[in-house]
Amino acid sequence: MSEQSYDVVVIGAGPVGENAAGYAVDAGLSAALVEAELVGGECSYWACIPSKALLRTPQAVADARRLPGVRAEFDPAKVLERRTTFTSDWDDSGQVRWAEGAGAAVLRGRGRLAGEKRVVVTAADGTETVVTARHAVVVATGSVPVVPHVAGLDTVEYWGSREATSAREVPRRLGVLGGGVVGCEMALAHARLGAQVTLFNHGDRVLPGAEPQASERVAAGLREAGVDLRLGTGLDEVRRNGDATVLVGGGDEVEVDRLLVATGRRPATDGLDLGSAGVGLGRRGEIVVDDSGLAAGDWLYAVGDVNGRAPLTHQGKYQARIAAHAIAARAAGRPLDDAAWGEDAATADHHAVPQVVFTDPEVAWVGRTAAAARAEGLDVRVVDMDIAVAGSSLTADDWSGRVVAVVDPQREVLLGVTFVGPGVAELLHAATVAVVGEVPLARLWHAVPAFPTISEVWLRLLETYRA
Repeated sequence: MSEQSYDVVVIGAGPVGENAAGYAVDAGLSAALVEAELVGGECSYWACIPSKALLRTPQAVADARRLPGVRAEFDPAKVLERRTTFTSDWDDSGQVRWAEGAGAAVLRGRGRLAGEKRVVVTAADGTETVVTARHAVVVATGSVPVVPHVAGLDTVEYWGSREATSAREVPRRLGVLGGGVVGCEMALAHARLGAQVTLFNHGDRVLPGAEPQASERVAAGLREAGVDLRLGTGLDEVRRNGDATVLVGGGDEVEVDRLLVATGRRPATDGLDLGSAGVGLGRRGEIVVDDSGLAAGDWLYAVGDVNGRAPLTHQGKYQARIAAHAIAARAAGRPLDDAAWGEDAATADHHAVPQVVFTDPEVAWVGRTAAAARAEGLDVRVVDMDIAVAGSSLTADDWSGRVVAVVDPQREVLLGVTFVGPGVAELLHAATVAVVGEVPLARLWHAVPAFPTISEVWLRLLETYRA
């Protein structure tokens, strides 16, 4: 068994782990990335990047068709080819070159803790290397799919999100279980690529964490794209019928060629031997951390999906930047700037998380929904209105969108903003700045939106609030 040592050892080389290692190196520390699969992780090869590549071309064509005089088509095979270029055909050599060029060592194998500041890396051939961290170990192992209890599910082959985004061909008939982000996006993608899609969702609306207005419009958009959307209907049983799969739910049977199970994810903590570091898990199976990402002692950190705070790639990368800065400060004996909004505190994860769902219409929101704010006991005023400005009218005929703003009327600052409509993702960062910065509405009145853009909705929001 060989031994190595670095200032920082990061278990998991997805975007979050890469950020943790990269920022540690930038701070003058040595770092190693431990990865059992592909360097670049879930986001690069099976999630954010390929899913958006599958959605983009059909969306561009759908947008073009909303303008008079435009005839637009696309070739599904070319969409799959383009998707594959973004994943480098699932070859991570480019990502490895980037990591090593940035100054981080790449250690191939599965990492597990072996006491304080010690990580055992088991390679594919079974050989083991003990890696000692002089300052910190960072766990950035992400999340794994949750498999629901459905009778017969273990007797059939089914897709998870990886198979849905990496498919080499589009199934003729696709069943989807789950109406969250993955279920909605992949149902839309495969429907537009030519599949006959049936989506079963146990709850009575898709995207249950979003504003109800957004859920309703996304459901309508899925139906318009040809998805057979069955709300309030889970699966009671799954069984094989030759090469096909029979889905039983709501007293009905649907035969499909593929089934996508998209019922959520959980923190990936299996096999880490967290007990050797005296680390327990939270009620959702997450590694509990403070705002600097610290989980145990002064050396064990957890960032990204594995800590359960905000399971989104961009939030994980944000946490990684915070944690790397805190590690460098502690290594140098400097006091942490861990007050709210300090450089060593992931404060935004509490109530200012931005998220986009790339359906048609898109949903983009940041901060609290109205229901979440009221559940916290906050006194709020909600401004809920159509997006109807010159910019939206010019963008497409029959362009339709909605905005919901949650306002603290005492301080007159935004607690949350939701947009739903075609292309609204590009409106989100302005809302994020307003929520994070707690910009007074009186000051926003002087942030003049350019004409004619959809951003004029900000002026309409302020006018409606003042009325």
